[in-house]
Amino acid sequence: MTAPVSRPALEIAVTLPAGARTAREHGADRVELCTGLELGGLTPSAALVAAVVAEGVPVHALVRCRPGDFVHDAEEIALMAADVRTLVACGAAGVVVGALTPEGALDTDAVARLADAAREAADAEGRPVEITLHRAVDQAADPLAAVALLPALGITRVLTSGGAATAAAGLPVIAAMAAAVPGTQVMAGGGLHPADVPALVAAGAAAVHLSAKTRAAHRGAGTWIPLGAAGTSADQDTHFVTDPAVVAEARRVLDTCGAAGA
Repeated sequence: MTAPVSRPALEIAVTLPAGARTAREHGADRVELCTGLELGGLTPSAALVAAVVAEGVPVHALVRCRPGDFVHDAEEIALMAADVRTLVACGAAGVVVGALTPEGALDTDAVARLADAAREAADAEGRPVEITLHRAVDQAADPLAAVALLPALGITRVLTSGGAATAAAGLPVIAAMAAAVPGTQVMAGGGLHPADVPALVAAGAAAVHLSAKTRAAHRGAGTWIPLGAAGTSADQDTHFVTDPAVVAEARRVLDTCGAAGA
């Protein structure tokens, strides 16, 4: 008898409960929750995690204390470890973490500390937790070598664009990762569109990650002025929301890929 083919998973990056509802209603298997999507994603608050968990979709919380590079000092690692414990206690089904050394290698000591914090918090809750290495891997000097270290750290998933600006451009490295570390789920993400999905699944990606974002309409009736580095107009100075059509199309394409491989 032929073994069943695993259904490719769909993860949507969201920033609000409304986005999680949209993702769930249109076929997402889980969401990655963050704030500051325009900054590459930052740690969500405990209240936000709890609110999104209440939407009934598995929540994987990004833990990243600031924008910029992924070289973190001891104070930042301690802060993120505390965030990991708090967010797991708030109901997060998983956390998304990562750190690099100044030389561009995976910071195994820092990542192990964050992973241990997640497992300790999950043990206290009496349930498992999933741990994903985030796209710090794409800024590593050797992304493939970084992924090869994950089994020893007990980390079973990596979110990656294959070290390229987009997952489509990084397809050869994503394929190499999937082949080199078969026990680790390679989740393709980064500038990803539904049309890119079949090639990535064929290359070995077990999941895909999309922001499926669109700009929210500016709703303020008063005078607009720029705040910080936000935008150059009221239309640009806004936040992103989850586009239901993009989520639904990604789900449709993934299901087609799964049916073709059955």
